[in-house]
Amino acid sequence: MDYILFGIQGSGKGTQGKILAEKIAAAYFETGGELRRLSSENSDLGKKVKSIIEAGHLVPNEVVMEIVENFMEKNGGTPIIFDGIPRNKEQDTSLRAVLEKHNRNYTGIYFELSREEAEKRLLKRRICVKCKTVYPAFYTNEKCECGGELQTRSDDNEASIRTRIDIFYKETVPVVDGWKNNGKILALDAAGTIEQVTKELFEKINV
Repeated sequence: MDYILFGIQGSGKGTQGKILAEKIAAAYFETGGELRRLSSENSDLGKKVKSIIEAGHLVPNEVVMEIVENFMEKNGGTPIIFDGIPRNKEQDTSLRAVLEKHNRNYTGIYFELSREEAEKRLLKRRICVKCKTVYPAFYTNEKCECGGELQTRSDDNEASIRTRIDIFYKETVPVVDGWKNNGKILALDAAGTIEQVTKELFEKINV
């Protein structure tokens, strides 16, 4: 079973996705991370991604789907967790077509969190300058587990956060609603602690 993660920024879906991936020995597809990995790879697809990024362009949907298919082919017999995709209706239609083409069995997981709580969390979270791991507000250490310094992301300011959340409600929530209408998504309360959310997640998917 593949899992497609949905959630407002700050909902903890990335944290929970990595916990779930370790629990079920799944491959983890995070769009930004996969773009960075491919751009340093000496393959035809890697060169294509690198040229798009270096030109300062957004990676078009058809190339993102090439990347998804490439990832599926490399992890054919392994469950996959998708984090950060689909972000809008176009990506949703394309991703589901690719999943079905490869006969993947999949379901969505929606980490529900209020806008107010998301904004609070995003204003307080920090990122490691070395390995780019994101730490939530309640992480009090001054350094990352890798030893790197932690700092607030440059785009974690009130105006930027509100803009990103507005886009989520405009573009991603309609996708979530579509998955709900088709019975293809499980909803979780993301307002609790990491441990509480993990417990509910594992219970909902029976692992």
